[in-house]
Amino acid sequence: MAKRFKVNRDMPNLPRVDGATPLSFYDPSNPDVNLFNLVDDEIIRISGSPLHYFKSFVSEDYDDVYLEARNKTIASEPITVHGYYEPSVVEEVLSNFGIELTNDQMFVFNKTYIEQALQRSPEIGDHIKPHFQNQKYEISEVQEDSFEMYGVYHVVCTAKLLREDEGTLNQPTTDVADDVGGYLDLE
Repeated sequence: MAKRFKVNRDMPNLPRVDGATPLSFYDPSNPDVNLFNLVDDEIIRISGSPLHYFKSFVSEDYDDVYLEARNKTIASEPITVHGYYEPSVVEEVLSNFGIELTNDQMFVFNKTYIEQALQRSPEIGDHIKPHFQNQKYEISEVQEDSFEMYGVYHVVCTAKLLREDEGTLNQPTTDVADDVGGYLDLE
């Protein structure tokens, strides 16, 4: 003998307190937002790995059209940060135009953590070298990702693999990795 249950689909009326409902999942002044941010940072540290982050500095020959400098200045000493990425094998595809590297990488950082570590946001042109791989990447795109409910942000950086050629090895570098705003004139 089958039991029959009756389900009520009507929502009960919630009492109003000062014009707002007492049950609110989205509250920007909620102190738990910082807790969610700390938990997010810890998850990225546990599931991610250490990365060597080389900051780039804008020089005087910066081109506003192409959003790059012809002679980028890169820090010689890295800052060690933690981020999440999925390692992949370098694929060299033969196309009509020759051999192409198709190893774009996405790095995910906690926004608050990475801004404190770098003293600025990640920027296009910065270099990242994973601690456990002998590959160096240049950031080509930076996006902010968020959980609208809690306001916890991620910074997602898309980076392209750098080939170890003459141009990459002989880039100008600064003497100090934590140089906040300037660059070293190497002439």
